[in-house]
Amino acid sequence: MIGAADGMAKRDRIVVFGDVIDDIVVVPEHAVRPDTDTVSSIRTRAGGSAANAAAWMSSLGAQVDFVGMVGAGDAPRHAALLESCGVTQHLAEHPSLPTGTIVVIVDGETRTMLTETGANAALTADSVTDSMLDAAAVIHFTGYSLFGSRRRADAVRRLLVRADARGVKVSVDPGSAGFITDFGVEHFLDTVDGATFLFPNLGEGRLLTGLDDPTAIALSLAQRFPVVALTLDTDGVLVAVRGEGIERIDATPVTIVDPIGAGDAFAAGFLAAWVASDEATLLARAAASASKGVAAGALAVATIGGRPHS
Repeated sequence: MIGAADGMAKRDRIVVFGDVIDDIVVVPEHAVRPDTDTVSSIRTRAGGSAANAAAWMSSLGAQVDFVGMVGAGDAPRHAALLESCGVTQHLAEHPSLPTGTIVVIVDGETRTMLTETGANAALTADSVTDSMLDAAAVIHFTGYSLFGSRRRADAVRRLLVRADARGVKVSVDPGSAGFITDFGVEHFLDTVDGATFLFPNLGEGRLLTGLDDPTAIALSLAQRFPVVALTLDTDGVLVAVRGEGIERIDATPVTIVDPIGAGDAFAAGFLAAWVASDEATLLARAAASASKGVAAGALAVATIGGRPHS
């Protein structure tokens, strides 16, 4: 899809669709003790990988439309939270399913997540309207938006066709190695085939390719997706562009308070920079965008919760 809209007037809106979550973030002061109390910091935060990414994009200056679904009565609260970040929201309410909820237990740089998908399971890519696509440069979603049913995967395929017809680039964050395993690796790759951008972490990259070496993973995925940014936590990011090569972007040194939302912030920083960029080559544009993504990721891990402070 790279270059599909080169002859058109420049568009810079980003459409994001996907999960909206109420996060309950638990940071124990020491190792969790079974069958008794463990003193912890417990905070409730608005979350969801896609909603987090939209909030970060808007905070970084991008014009963002977000499409999501919450439980009955929750739309005003979540709409206000997204709008406080500058996001144009398009939230629907499900009449019976609750807003999705995740209990996140943070232990240093690792996290354990207990997930109830809730109303997110009823959202499909068909909720993204043609009028939204007509104004967009990029549409971004995570794997969470296609896992769970054939209906959701089929809607993603239709979205890619609609986006391609309008010259809109598609960006995918795989989201969860565990859910990809359940969904099927080849099924996942076939469903998102045609996307321009892929933002896997190292574990997801290993699962998607069957390879171990990060450079080999990035180059392998770039044979299928034109721009790949493989995130490597404290080792930075490898950016591979089909036909142009690969570059490493170093991580930004930062004290990690909470790793939640780092990947979402990276994707947000990358795409916000990409739509504003005028770099001469795709590799230079991707490397510069990845640098902005790394900076955004560093901001995310320095605070509790997955979104920027509004």
